[in-house]
Amino acid sequence: MSRFRSQLSRRPRPLSPPSSNSALPIKVSAPEKDIISPAGYRPAPDLFRILCQAGAVLTVLTLGWIIYEIIDSAWPAIQKFGFDFMTTSAWMPNRERFGVLPFILGTLASSLLAILLAFPLGVAIAIFLSENFLSPAIRQTMRFVVEMLAAIPSVVYGLWGIFVIIPIVKSIGDLAVNSLGDFPLFAGPAYGNSLLTASVVLAIMILPTITAISRNSLAAVPKTLREGAYALGATRWETIFSVILPTAAPGIVAATILGLGRAMGETMAVAMLIGNSSRLSWSIFSPSGTLAGLLANQFGEAQGLQVNSLMYAALILIGITLIVNLLGEAVLRHTQKQTAGIR
Repeated sequence: MSRFRSQLSRRPRPLSPPSSNSALPIKVSAPEKDIISPAGYRPAPDLFRILCQAGAVLTVLTLGWIIYEIIDSAWPAIQKFGFDFMTTSAWMPNRERFGVLPFILGTLASSLLAILLAFPLGVAIAIFLSENFLSPAIRQTMRFVVEMLAAIPSVVYGLWGIFVIIPIVKSIGDLAVNSLGDFPLFAGPAYGNSLLTASVVLAIMILPTITAISRNSLAAVPKTLREGAYALGATRWETIFSVILPTAAPGIVAATILGLGRAMGETMAVAMLIGNSSRLSWSIFSPSGTLAGLLANQFGEAQGLQVNSLMYAALILIGITLIVNLLGEAVLRHTQKQTAGIR
């Protein structure tokens, strides 16, 4: 019994409530409020946000400055030629007669033809690299090779086109002229430096852009959509064409817009291959010209009104690019609305 009492005496006693004479808790005053902050406190300055806003404003100002300088340099030609500059085909610096209609049509035709060649091939490669048709090692190697095409300088593409593409196009052109020469698109004679030659090289140059962005869009499609299509009995190709491609359509459209923009602004390779002719022709085997090639070929030796006319041509090229981007943005938004229910 004494042992039990000793154990009870060793138990800790409960803490007694603090007396009225104990020290009061220390009160911490709240920070001063700031009427500017909605949270009631003065926030620290967000340096990253300030830098981003400054960069955005600087970009817009730089673009406005460039357009202003181009308009200022082109103003004498705008006053003299007006809209006739875009509807006439004469380019005679000695007589001060300038018109860029063939170059506008050549820019649009070469870019559209390049997109027609590169778009199906780029989307096909993107599907091939994103749908596990090959082992991961081989897919990674092919992806690296395709993306390496974007690192090749345009002058190298031009030289390759001179030694490789021109003979091939000339041979195909001779056969096409003999067989389909009655059609305006295949009318002869067939030249090596032609619209088709430049378009083929442009298609190869924009292929990495279309392939890379399309592949990322296809890879971003949720796996649940694939599994749901397989669960409903769809085959692999039915799933690709009915589910995956419609879901990734906004990204594919964006890739096409970027590729078209690069094709319209490409200069060196096109200037080396297209023939730089100011004659109007319906044939894809005839020499043609682009606005970018016109600027590259003649700006170094231009004087007086010719300089103003070239700046006018540069302004038209900017306007065409802006219109294409706006149309592409409209198509992109329409595609996003159409595929919103699928995603």
